[in-house]
Amino acid sequence: MRRHRFEPVVHLHELPLLMGLVVTWMALWREVSLLSLLSGLLVSVIAMRLFYLPPVEVAGRLNLWWAFRYLVYFIWHLAAASFQVAWLAIRPGSPPKTSIIAVRLRTRSDFLLTMVALTVSLIPGSVVAEVDRFRSTLYLHVLNTPTQKEIRGARSAARRIEEMLIRAVGSREEVEALR
Repeated sequence: MRRHRFEPVVHLHELPLLMGLVVTWMALWREVSLLSLLSGLLVSVIAMRLFYLPPVEVAGRLNLWWAFRYLVYFIWHLAAASFQVAWLAIRPGSPPKTSIIAVRLRTRSDFLLTMVALTVSLIPGSVVAEVDRFRSTLYLHVLNTPTQKEIRGARSAARRIEEMLIRAVGSREEVEALR
């Protein structure tokens, strides 16, 4: 008679993904309840088993000072850009010029590339049009770029976000490469 080895439904290294999927599920339903938690767990485990999700490698370090600076930067620019975009929407005159720009990042980490892309997209006035993960390049659609100065500023802002995220959660090698 053969013995069957017990295989867990979810492995320990998959717990952060599972928790993220369950939180997303509950946010989509706009309900925090036992039923939404259990259904989120069920749907998340099924999704994790049916679809291949590559492992996300994180450095396993957190610099609180740089994480704080990143959050302050994000909140400040979120508020300032909201007012700027609102003004562009109601001001008289022709619509603002827009550009698609390529921003080559230094990181090779999928996690950091995603975090930079999300941050840039969440700040009003720019959105990620495409990501080339093999070249670590973001293609951004940027609002109000009539001159090269504004285009350089948009690139600089994306690289600044990347730098803060590398310093906050990047690997030691990536932090050293910034110097």
